[in-house]
Amino acid sequence: MSSKSKPAQAAAPNDQRPAKQSGGVKNAYLVAYNAVSAALWTGVLVQTLTVGSREIITAQKAGAFFGSDDWLTATKKGLASGRVYDELEVYTRMVQTLAGMEVLHSLFGIVRAPLLTTLMQVASRYLLVHLVASPPAFPTSTRHSPAYSTMLLAWSVTEVIRYSYFVFSLSGLGVPKIWTWLRYNTFLVLYPLGIASECWLVYKAIPLAKERNELFAYAFWTVLAVYVPGSYVLFSHMLSQRRKIARQSRKA
Repeated sequence: MSSKSKPAQAAAPNDQRPAKQSGGVKNAYLVAYNAVSAALWTGVLVQTLTVGSREIITAQKAGAFFGSDDWLTATKKGLASGRVYDELEVYTRMVQTLAGMEVLHSLFGIVRAPLLTTLMQVASRYLLVHLVASPPAFPTSTRHSPAYSTMLLAWSVTEVIRYSYFVFSLSGLGVPKIWTWLRYNTFLVLYPLGIASECWLVYKAIPLAKERNELFAYAFWTVLAVYVPGSYVLFSHMLSQRRKIARQSRKA
């Protein structure tokens, strides 16, 4: 049996495969877009792991010196130091802003990703990087929250896998089976982790939003209310894609 598999035929959220049999220019553009995106998100992942682990180790050493902190407490303190936010906020905002191109890809039929699910995902992340976690808005509720680090971890691992998957698919090299497995299984852990982190950051920003304008606080509560059905729709869609992939694998 081959170590590489053909990509799924049904469109998944943010599916970057061409909507139709594409010409060389369109395919080359999509390969380049996905390759650049994979590289940029790899930067987020590496920096999150590097800075986060450094701060955790520092907190663990301090806790051991004073004989007061267990591993979990030291981890929370390390991720709450604010260093992950300080070193990655601008870069992450830039990388995630680029993902807005995917709405245009879907809108103009360049790829076959469903427009609604793509718009939901991009909009929710724009809310986080351009409002909740943005320096002009509510950074004080985000900078020292461990949820910011766990959100970046969930996002970056997911996106490195997803964009790399489409590079394999679009380049004609074939998708390695391990990458197909990662694409359709890691979301079972990463998606809930990302959603929980996002919701927590929005929730923590509500008191600060209320200080500026009570309508902002109501808007954030509305966002949290929308997250529940929205997350269910997206997660259910990915589960459906996972089942289709599993059936295709059994037939192969």
